Amino acid sequence: MRIVSWNVNGLRSIAKNGFWRGVWALKPDILCLQEIKAEADQLPSEMREIPGYTSLFNSSKLRKGYSGVAMYCKTPPLSVEYNIGTEERFDLEGRMITAVFEDFILCNVYFPNGGQGPERLAYKMDFYDAFLEYIEELRSKHHKPLIFCGDINTAHEAIDLARPKENEKNTGFLPEERAWLDEVVATGYVDVYRMRNPNRAGIYTYWDQKTAARDRNVGWRIDYFFVSNDLVPKVTAATIHSDVYGSDHCPLSIDVIL
Repeated sequence: MRIVSWNVNGLRSIAKNGFWRGVWALKPDILCLQEIKAEADQLPSEMREIPGYTSLFNSSKLRKGYSGVAMYCKTPPLSVEYNIGTEERFDLEGRMITAVFEDFILCNVYFPNGGQGPERLAYKMDFYDAFLEYIEELRSKHHKPLIFCGDINTAHEAIDLARPKENEKNTGFLPEERAWLDEVVATGYVDVYRMRNPNRAGIYTYWDQKTAARDRNVGWRIDYFFVSNDLVPKVTAATIHSDVYGSDHCPLSIDVIL
């Protein structure tokens, strides 16, 4: 099974500019998209209904054209959730789809950006904590391995961005943000790309478009696949598809035996 994740930075833009086919060339069994910036009824029919796939959408309830996630699955999930808990403030921005399958759980998540001041950073950190609590409860409830993927909006280690020194005091590489990823690992989840490529530098998933950073490969690895420890032996590939264009992020994928 191949699962692909991509922050598209506007799904309608991907369609308009002809990049929609590029991600399907990766032949995903499940495609997870973040930052779709659209409601389902705003999308062309070829994006709402893909032959052979079940389509799932969770759009922002606060304002149109903001945030949002989508998932396309060859095998229909047994159940689907769109919320991460009892606090409504975490669920208004359309940031998550959780699909429960026969043999595993998959969470597709667009984590908040910590920019725009202290309040937004606090929201990001609170979301982080609520999400980790949520997935631990999911595993206890369903007794299945768990995968979560998406734009986490934090580079974990210095190897994960081109200019770590210059960004030590910037959101996306703050000590408290990175410490949460340490906690994720300590809880029993594995960053499968880094596990398989422990020393590989210069591989990123996001580049600032305003400065043409992708042309110079001045980027950040802020998009991830994490899997629970019990799934690690079943992951046969973890790939960053930096040759696929259309967004300020590129897709990434894992191949897993399920």
